[in-house]
Amino acid sequence: MFRQITLAAALAAGTACAAWAADPQSGGTLNFVAPYGSSFGTLDIHTSPSTQDEFPAKAIHRSLYQWNSEESRPELELATEVEASDDRTVHTYKLRENAVFHNGTPLTADDVVYSYERVANPANAFPGARYFSDLVGFDAFVKGEAEHIEGIEKIDDHTIALHYNNPTEPGYDLMKTNAAIYPAGLADDPGFISHPIGLGPFKFVENVPGSRVVVEKFDDFYKDGQPYLDKINIVLLGDASARDVAFRNKEIDVSVLGPSQYVAYQADPELKDNLLEVAEVYTRHIGFDPDFEPFSKKEVRQAFNHAINADLIIEKLVKNKAYRASGWLPISSPAFDKDMAPYAYDPEKAKKLLADAGYPDGFDFEITATQNESWGLTIVEAIIPMLREVGIRATAKPVESSVLAEIVPQGDFQAFMWSNLSGPDDYGIMKCYYSKTPQSSCNYTEFNNAEFDKLFEAAGDEADAAKKTDLLRQANNIVQEEAPHWFFNYNKAVMAYQPWLHGLQANATELAIQNYEELWIDDTAPDSRK
Repeated sequence: MFRQITLAAALAAGTACAAWAADPQSGGTLNFVAPYGSSFGTLDIHTSPSTQDEFPAKAIHRSLYQWNSEESRPELELATEVEASDDRTVHTYKLRENAVFHNGTPLTADDVVYSYERVANPANAFPGARYFSDLVGFDAFVKGEAEHIEGIEKIDDHTIALHYNNPTEPGYDLMKTNAAIYPAGLADDPGFISHPIGLGPFKFVENVPGSRVVVEKFDDFYKDGQPYLDKINIVLLGDASARDVAFRNKEIDVSVLGPSQYVAYQADPELKDNLLEVAEVYTRHIGFDPDFEPFSKKEVRQAFNHAINADLIIEKLVKNKAYRASGWLPISSPAFDKDMAPYAYDPEKAKKLLADAGYPDGFDFEITATQNESWGLTIVEAIIPMLREVGIRATAKPVESSVLAEIVPQGDFQAFMWSNLSGPDDYGIMKCYYSKTPQSSCNYTEFNNAEFDKLFEAAGDEADAAKKTDLLRQANNIVQEEAPHWFFNYNKAVMAYQPWLHGLQANATELAIQNYEELWIDDTAPDSRK
């Protein structure tokens, strides 16, 4: 009996990554890669915002929700059901009664209370504290006026209610790996950081600094028949060339590809059929300062979009490792409008728009950017001559990435080039264009549009998911029309995998982060994996 591995998000993005494989087999060892550095920062994932630290954490721990890659939404993981109040301010969860920590203790509501208050505790200064900032009583807890967060209510051992000040969809925050549920009190033990205990499909075995973290199958995992694998070596390989050599030598089972490697793997008949692609939730763009007089006019911003041959740049410089942007929300977003075309390359139209706006002779400005090859100075240098053809005279202002992250929220730019998160929470992301959202938060272009605000507010009040998505789709289309950015591309993440590996998910939130319990290897794997 054969089954098709469906990769809905990837297929929706126009890729052809579906594969056929036999029913899952149990056993074997997987050599998975942590590709973003030469070390792990910590094994206490509560403390870390780093994607690199998620690789071992995703094997060892579990959160209340999990991301469903096929349906592009968070779904319950450590609870069997949730009941939301009519106004969506109270969410009551029935926790799994078959979930057991690696030390044999069962999951209870006390573990959830402990974990969330540990993350929210201001003394810890953990990055996930913001996930709980809208809970009733959060402010009092932070100020030390209350010992516990009032909005986290234990009803009984397997029932917990979360009370919010405003209507909310908690799944987008509570699916985060650094909001994982720990066994109550154990993280206070100094030994926990070196030997973490979680609810995940694999239990910790060892950490070899600078080399790998090893985990092995947890036999009492709450999903019947999973995990399939016996063991995973999570190997540190931050250098792209080292990953390439190791993958070609069949020493590792997956490899995250950059633009040049993507071209090479596509051309290799032995590798081209085992590439997983997805439009990740990042939008590359140039943002405009509306206080810089030319950019205060919509016609100028639209002219900028029409002046650039984005398709040519994506083909020649980005090596087609991207999807052309047609607005802010990416292809994998439920609110993405597939009928909304990107701005056409049309220099004559750009010249007319500039003349209509009062700039027949163009203008001068500077673009602040970093050295990043996919969305930095390389791209800026490519668009400068295109802009010059229509009379817009641009110069590049190089800065370090850390500096860019400081000056953009301060508004210290005429234009900037960056790659910003554009999902997976459509409502949360579109809040960055709400007029009441300050520039220091994420409204970097100080977007202010009454029609957008009306749609956004209606989406916030809408309980019906389909209607809410439609409202956000309309709001996103207004952003495209108003053009507060040059919309460049959505990141295409690409991962090469060995032909014996099955069960990979097209995770648009971060392709390299996988639900390891779904992965398995077949009989064609090398003997070292069996």
